[in-house]
Amino acid sequence: MSETDKSYWLLNETSGIGETRDPRLQRNLPLMVGFRWLLAGWKDLWHRPAASLAYGLGVTLVSWLLVWILFAFASDYILFPALAGFMIVAPFLAIGLYEKSRALEARWTVGLAQMLAVRPQSGKQVFFTGLMLCLLMLLWMRAAVFIYAIFFGVTPFPGLEHIAGMLFGTPYGWLMLAVGMSVGGLFAAFAFAVSVFSVPMQLERRVDAMTAMGTSMRLVWNNLPPMLAWGAMVLALFAISLATGLTGLILIFPLLGHATWHAYRDIAQPEKA
Repeated sequence: MSETDKSYWLLNETSGIGETRDPRLQRNLPLMVGFRWLLAGWKDLWHRPAASLAYGLGVTLVSWLLVWILFAFASDYILFPALAGFMIVAPFLAIGLYEKSRALEARWTVGLAQMLAVRPQSGKQVFFTGLMLCLLMLLWMRAAVFIYAIFFGVTPFPGLEHIAGMLFGTPYGWLMLAVGMSVGGLFAAFAFAVSVFSVPMQLERRVDAMTAMGTSMRLVWNNLPPMLAWGAMVLALFAISLATGLTGLILIFPLLGHATWHAYRDIAQPEKA
């Protein structure tokens, strides 16, 4: 398929999301195809693993630093929204891992330096996508603070050691959890849909940010069952990372980054349409 055909495919298929399921975009993949993506990502991770693990370690160290900053500046009340917001920007942060998986497909040699200094085909457009995701994360964090204020007013944040009792021991706490999870779920679903394929797409193609994000949404919609299952797998692995004090990100982040590239290869390739 020529570059002109690819551009036409991208632009044409991003309009009218949700109107019909275009058979050219519906891959009819098994519901649990995500396990295949994880296996392929695992193989990429352990091909010269030092670079991938160093990448994961870097993300983990930055995450620890940000958590420390929140506590140091008495902003721990946004810790949980910030951790949830991490999943919004994670697809952009994993661009170096996509580059390694792409290089392995082409039988190139890519080290950590090339992963950190990756040059996407879309140029600066990919950074616009990253900016949009960062803004979405900030919007979610402000929304979370607003939801807390709705139910508890100007009551000072009780600290992490007392927040569980407030949330699970009061009717307002239960109601706030229900509303917060519903609103957070909408943010997460939108962020997942616009980012899961848009960043890998911009890595290898000359496509603008809005077209890439719109195409990603359409591809997720047309392959909804396996993508919902994939989202659940990502969430479960991230929960494991949280349970280990984010230490698990050293392994889990590169695993998910490499696996996402293979998800992109399975679903977002117009050549297979």
